[in-house]
Amino acid sequence: MYEVDARGLSCPEPVMMTADAIKKHGSETIRVLVSEVHTRQNVEKYAKSQGKNVSVRENGEDFELIIE
Repeated sequence: MYEVDARGLSCPEPVMMTADAIKKHGSETIRVLVSEVHTRQNVEKYAKSQGKNVSVRENGEDFELIIE
């Protein structure tokens, strides 16, 4: 599993990091950590636009997105 830790970062950086991870590691499961609701939504939208399945889990103040 490839991990992207984008906690504390504002868009568009987390989306760009996710795009890079999908490009380089698209055949793997990707775990993305973010700390803002709007960032979670933007990363989820982007991953789905690339044909990926996304599951989201809230971890305290952070969000974990699993992209497959």
